[in-house]
Amino acid sequence: MATCPECDAEIEVDEFDVDKGDQLSCPECGSNLEVVSVAPIELDLAPEDDDDDDDDDEDDADEEEGEDDEDEDEDEDEEDEGWEE
Repeated sequence: MATCPECDAEIEVDEFDVDKGDQLSCPECGSNLEVVSVAPIELDLAPEDDDDDDDDDEDDADEEEGEDDEDEDEDEDEEDEGWEE
């Protein structure tokens, strides 16, 4: 048994089914929890993944810029073809 650090609910966790660093959700309050110790089992609030979300947004922006660059390259090719006449 482990205790949710957010709402103090008792959470049944099998120490053989989890490893340090695993994440789970409190069935009572829904908080994201991280296993910080397995003997005895201790839970702490999981770190927020805001950094990962920001990275994803930047990746999406890079992909969109890349798509625009491709369109510009096509336009340049068409212009080059016009000069070859």
